[in-house]
Amino acid sequence: MDIESRLKQIKIENFIYIIYFGIIFLGLYSNRIEKKYLIYKDEKDKERYRQILILIFIIAVLVYIYYFYDAYKSAKEYNSNEEVNNFNRLSFIASTLVLISGFIFLYIAYSDKDINVELAFS
Repeated sequence: MDIESRLKQIKIENFIYIIYFGIIFLGLYSNRIEKKYLIYKDEKDKERYRQILILIFIIAVLVYIYYFYDAYKSAKEYNSNEEVNNFNRLSFIASTLVLISGFIFLYIAYSDKDINVELAFS
């Protein structure tokens, strides 16, 4: 990878870290709403909590898709150093598994209408 491509990638990664800060804020806010729901049993709070969880996992899946695509491109590139090729393939496998887990968490957040399962962004 040339320096210019790597610098562009770093710029994108910095933007993604800002997105992560937004996810953290949304997570803290959703916990506040969940706490209100557990204390007062207001159905509006339960639904608002669910909607925020869905939003969190949609954003996370979009980030995971970016990393999956980036790892896919790296895995396709041939490098004369076989160790780098192996690491790129492993990174692609890991990114694939993270993306799958993101879709599973999103499915749970969308389908669990009674918020029975504790989901945590990780």
